[in-house]
Amino acid sequence: LSLDRGWGTGVAVGSVAGVAVNAGVLVVSLYAGWVSVTGFAETPGVLPFVPAVVVTFAYIAVAAVWEEFVFRGTMLKNLAEGSVGYMGRKPAVLLAVLLSTLVFTALHGGKVTHISQYGYYMIAGLVLGSVYVLTGDLALPIGFHVFYNFSQGLFGLGVSQLTPELIVLDLVGPDKWVGEEGLIHVIFALLGGLLLLAYIRWRDGQLQINEHVTQWNPITEQ
Repeated sequence: LSLDRGWGTGVAVGSVAGVAVNAGVLVVSLYAGWVSVTGFAETPGVLPFVPAVVVTFAYIAVAAVWEEFVFRGTMLKNLAEGSVGYMGRKPAVLLAVLLSTLVFTALHGGKVTHISQYGYYMIAGLVLGSVYVLTGDLALPIGFHVFYNFSQGLFGLGVSQLTPELIVLDLVGPDKWVGEEGLIHVIFALLGGLLLLAYIRWRDGQLQINEHVTQWNPITEQ
């Protein structure tokens, strides 16, 4: 966490990409007739819409940031650091991405109603893990993760928890395509990952493993 201007830019870019992904899902679902709009600015709780949105964003942000710390900033990084001396840099990072993604997927199993839906969380873990190892920080993954989760609920696209919805939708399409783990979300999550990779390539001029992912950086006394 550098928390400087560049880090803030990364969070902003990730946030825009997360919202754009769900906006794309919404447009395609409406065009295909898989959803129909039934209302606007509704909340299932006792709070008015705007306070409910603020509260919902707060707990979604805390949960998403915590997951990025645990799965990418801690688990993935420590796996890569611990194994790089045994197998080399690229194999160590690949192993770390795969293992941390498997744990990430397994711990989201409570939301899964069909075994095929594990693929949704597997792809999400691979996208977020890949972005982390190419940048060496959590700015892009945090921005994308927070605003992807938040905008999915705000756009009424079938999140598992009851949240305020700016656009209220009736999901009428086939289950395999619509809903939180539907194939339309899988496709756009992949497109979101490609969008982030394109940004990294444009910003850094290349796509390569960041050295900070496999290096331990102890704090030394001055």
